[in-house]
Amino acid sequence: MTPRERVEAALRGELANKVPVVAFADQLPRSAVERRLRNSGLCLVRRDPAVHRTVYTQVREQEVRWRDQGRAFVRHEVNTPVGALSEVEELGPDGTSWHVERLFKSPDDYQALRAMVDDQHYEPNYDEFLRVEAMVGPDFLLRPEIGYSPLHEIMYSIMGLERFAEEWATRRDEVLRLYDCLVANRRRLYPVVAASPALLVNYCGNVSPEVVGLKRFEEYYLPHYDEFAAAMHERGKLVSVHLDTNTWLFEEQIGVSQIDCIEAFTPPPVCDMSVAHARSVWHDKVLWVSLPSMSLAGPPAEVEAETRQLLREAASGIRFMLGFTELLPSAPWQEGLLTVMRTVNAVGQLPLSVAVSAA
Repeated sequence: MTPRERVEAALRGELANKVPVVAFADQLPRSAVERRLRNSGLCLVRRDPAVHRTVYTQVREQEVRWRDQGRAFVRHEVNTPVGALSEVEELGPDGTSWHVERLFKSPDDYQALRAMVDDQHYEPNYDEFLRVEAMVGPDFLLRPEIGYSPLHEIMYSIMGLERFAEEWATRRDEVLRLYDCLVANRRRLYPVVAASPALLVNYCGNVSPEVVGLKRFEEYYLPHYDEFAAAMHERGKLVSVHLDTNTWLFEEQIGVSQIDCIEAFTPPPVCDMSVAHARSVWHDKVLWVSLPSMSLAGPPAEVEAETRQLLREAASGIRFMLGFTELLPSAPWQEGLLTVMRTVNAVGQLPLSVAVSAA
């Protein structure tokens, strides 16, 4: 099997010849070690290109980029018929970015934000997706994403946590008017994405239970995951949610949801649910486990022992993948990743609990 075939088998709940190992392509440096990893079975995951394009009829956008004392910035300017909006991000050298200035600055911005969201429409970008998929070859998986769900978009992107908390407490009716606009917006997007050639699309993520809480998760998050998943399932497609955080509080809700894949699931000591427990309660979910970058920095014997323990807890290689979904440590990642690949290749496939113990 090719690396992509192995990943697709795991996503569909089929038996691959060994546990898939994946890494985000934009976070694994091109190098001789990266080539060795791909030759031994690693599948690189690209989160681009998008399978859709966003188009406006009345809103106009532009970007302004500049550097200041070696730091890179980009300003995104949005002009709507009822007002202008802008946000500024600082761009890190490793591909990360963070907000310096948010789109929402005062209650005067609600009308322009609703106008921006209402004017967003979506068109297919399928040809570009297929072109890139053919170009990159069989050891890549293209996994597009469609951003945050409506309330999370407001909380994490448009306002930021502190301002969201203030607006939720004092002007919740305005927040919910914007939320309703985003709900209608996403419903225009779902059918375009579901009809695309992509097998797996990620929707939302970084949902911290300490911030979101169980009630909001049940009321404002899960219904949108399920609605998008229903549209995707009608076309034989799958949905992941990037849950690289504590998940114990949401255990029951995730279990009954239509989510297919828990992407970037992070076991202890970083997060609060073990692989063994997740496998025992999420029987029909693909568990895409992310090894924390700090795990790769230890001696090879420790990396191998941790990898074997994760495989042992997985019990079965069906609906299970190991991956790396965060920035890697600057120096020791090479030997750590090579050790993970050697361990997975030595163990092989089912039943993992027996294979790991015997190896």
